[in-house]
Amino acid sequence: MNRCKTLLLAVLVLGGAGLFAYPAAAQTEDVKPNVRQFPKTAVRGMLVIGAPPEITMDGKADRMSPGVRIRDLNNNLRLSSTFTGQKLVVNYVRDNIGLVHQVWLLNTEEARQKMPGEDGGILSNIHSMFETKPVTDDGKTPFDKLPAYKP
Repeated sequence: MNRCKTLLLAVLVLGGAGLFAYPAAAQTEDVKPNVRQFPKTAVRGMLVIGAPPEITMDGKADRMSPGVRIRDLNNNLRLSSTFTGQKLVVNYVRDNIGLVHQVWLLNTEEARQKMPGEDGGILSNIHSMFETKPVTDDGKTPFDKLPAYKP
């Protein structure tokens, strides 16, 4: 009977010590945005999805492949219909016949990175899209010109 009590006490002490042995890593490290690695063949573009598979890429009519893979900011696969009508800054890869086959939606850190071969065309002011400008009101702004809350 004494051995059982001693064994139980030893298990409780060692188990309790294990709870306090490691510091909470989530509280000590700064969280940084995840920057993914893209294939060398990836190209930066401005994507607008119409009625799938019809899209516009950098203002020109284009098409998605039947097996297109669209990855969101968390690298999860998403359906193209969830982004219909939105202007999206993306990296993309085409398949062998020229259709857009893989698409990655970019977070702000990824969008700020320069891509090889990125020209000064439509995407030349892409970095300014993510800069927030302070809203100021001098008290003379008409009510209908004030920013509205959009749920």
